[in-house]
Amino acid sequence: MAPDTISKDENRMATEEGMALGRRIVDALNTGNLTAIDEVFASGYVDRTPNPGTTPDREGFKQGLTKFRTAFPDFRYTIEDEIVVGDKLVHRLTGRGTQKGEFQGVPATGKYASWSEIHIGRVANGKVVEHWGLGDQLGMMQQLGLVASPKVASSK
Repeated sequence: MAPDTISKDENRMATEEGMALGRRIVDALNTGNLTAIDEVFASGYVDRTPNPGTTPDREGFKQGLTKFRTAFPDFRYTIEDEIVVGDKLVHRLTGRGTQKGEFQGVPATGKYASWSEIHIGRVANGKVVEHWGLGDQLGMMQQLGLVASPKVASSK
């Protein structure tokens, strides 16, 4: 077996271990600590939902994080829910930041936004080996003024 591939029976994370790993990941994202990314993501890491224009590996993840933190230098995640089951680590997060740099080809707006995200990581040997994520990009873009918010019809 490859070093990052082990059986499910061998990979049952203790809840405390999984949550500690989850906090290390969020801390690394909040600070932009690329060295910590190498410590918590396996060398064979695969991102199933990579950032646009990045490769679906650990280096691509770090490049995407660097670009994102350049666009949102005050970016922070808050953990709303954290679930550890078997080899899965799940986070429901709130992301917050002010767009002070280019984001996906859009010049800085100077506006603050807050959005929700859900992330699922598969863990082997104490590191994330695979990731899936989903964020409220539409809500973020509406708050940044890049997409019109829907008009709500008044009831009369």
